[in-house]
Amino acid sequence: MTLKELKQKSVSELHSLLATQRDALREMRFKDANKQLKTVHQIRLIRTEIAQIMTLLNKQKDAVQPVQVKTTLKTEDNK
Repeated sequence: MTLKELKQKSVSELHSLLATQRDALREMRFKDANKQLKTVHQIRLIRTEIAQIMTLLNKQKDAVQPVQVKTTLKTEDNK
């Protein structure tokens, strides 16, 4: 799935897709360990897609909850 397609999905769809891809990655790792996997490059593709999904989820989370910056004012007591 391309990044353009992922950007069009809702947050709940991204979470379900993330869970699906993590399960698929786990299964592929087991198959690779048992020498049953013939297309090893698929592991890299799934890891890339998981990273893209997580990036989109973090961007949306930051857009909803802006980061609060703590500022400390120097007063005569803090010198």
